[in-house]
Amino acid sequence: MAKKRNIIVGQSGGPTSVINSSLAGVYKNAIERGFDKVYGMLHGIQGLLDEQYIDLSTQIHSELDIELLKRTPSAFLGSCRFKLPEIHEDKSIYEKIFDILNHLDIYAFIYIGGNDSMDTIKKLSDYAILTGQTQKFLGVPKTIDNDLALTDHTPGFGSAAKYIGASTKEVIRDAQGLTYKKSMITIMEIMGRNAGWLTGATALARTEDCDGPDLIYLPEVPFDIDKFLVKVKDLLKKKSSVVIAVSEGIRLADGRYVCELGSSGDYVDAFGHKQLAGTATYLANFLAAECGCKTRAVELSTLQRSASHMASRVDIDEAFMVGGAAVKAADEGDTGKMIVIDRVSDDPYMAKTGIYDVHRIANEEKVVPRNWMNKDASYVTKDFVDYISPLIQGDYQPIMVNGLPRHLVLNLKKRRS
Repeated sequence: MAKKRNIIVGQSGGPTSVINSSLAGVYKNAIERGFDKVYGMLHGIQGLLDEQYIDLSTQIHSELDIELLKRTPSAFLGSCRFKLPEIHEDKSIYEKIFDILNHLDIYAFIYIGGNDSMDTIKKLSDYAILTGQTQKFLGVPKTIDNDLALTDHTPGFGSAAKYIGASTKEVIRDAQGLTYKKSMITIMEIMGRNAGWLTGATALARTEDCDGPDLIYLPEVPFDIDKFLVKVKDLLKKKSSVVIAVSEGIRLADGRYVCELGSSGDYVDAFGHKQLAGTATYLANFLAAECGCKTRAVELSTLQRSASHMASRVDIDEAFMVGGAAVKAADEGDTGKMIVIDRVSDDPYMAKTGIYDVHRIANEEKVVPRNWMNKDASYVTKDFVDYISPLIQGDYQPIMVNGLPRHLVLNLKKRRS
């Protein structure tokens, strides 16, 4: 009897509005390529260690379900932030994972995630090679932060940028309507620990019907709060409404996060990432005291990654494409690799998939080039906007029921067959 060829797929890290389009791409292409079963890890590698998984055929029954899945935000299978130890530190955890994979007749392990998820693919593929295991390990890029190395951009970023650009226009218009006989400063806080791709996306709001934000500060360059105050005071002499976009991760020259100057929590995740919050609130309070005008802090928070109603068609299509490409790569014998997106042209915009050794990607961060910021790093350049613009194009209309979007919901009553 021929050995079964099954695939298992998981999702890890912060979700995006299109992460499930990659999952749909994995599932549909695996079925079309004749794989026997497609299992889904519940809450990524951490859930797999607890033997939490499902047969995805119990959840996806039709093309309509595929279309719903592509339009469903957050991680359909559940996510995790779990750091595998180095192989020499704890071999038992790897033995347990491979016992489960062998029990399920897994041919390929596909992980949809960002930098930390690619670290998982790297370690599992290394262990397989060291111990003579035959499973294939492929990474599928996912992160709104757009900070994965070697790929032109990451699925999830385009839709988040589209939402941020649209929201920035709306925040600016709202602020302009509230400045009769008084000045107001609005600080928008955008996600981004070390890379300012998302914050730079606020520049998309500079269109023929909107001036865009007045200042944009990214975490790649140290933040000088004294120079910042001078620029804001100068702007207030010229206009009554000032809108400023800042990355949550902007830091002072001494390395302290600006949010740490106010009240900030001490939570640190498994990968040593400090939770960042309160940058806009601190700066709004600081400017209120220094400038004597009304200030407002706007934190987009998780809306940036969950707003599937604003998803870009380019983004959803590319997320589906990289999911399918991972199945193809595994089927052809690749392992220890991550699928990437290569930009072929800007006008018309065209992209294709490529594949790179995950060792060249895991734990590396792609940041905004310094020459894509202006001289004093208070705005982004035309090159930055030109890079992002093709990624936000097109719409993917939600399937509406009673006026609200319908999503595909995980049903755990039947988990395995």
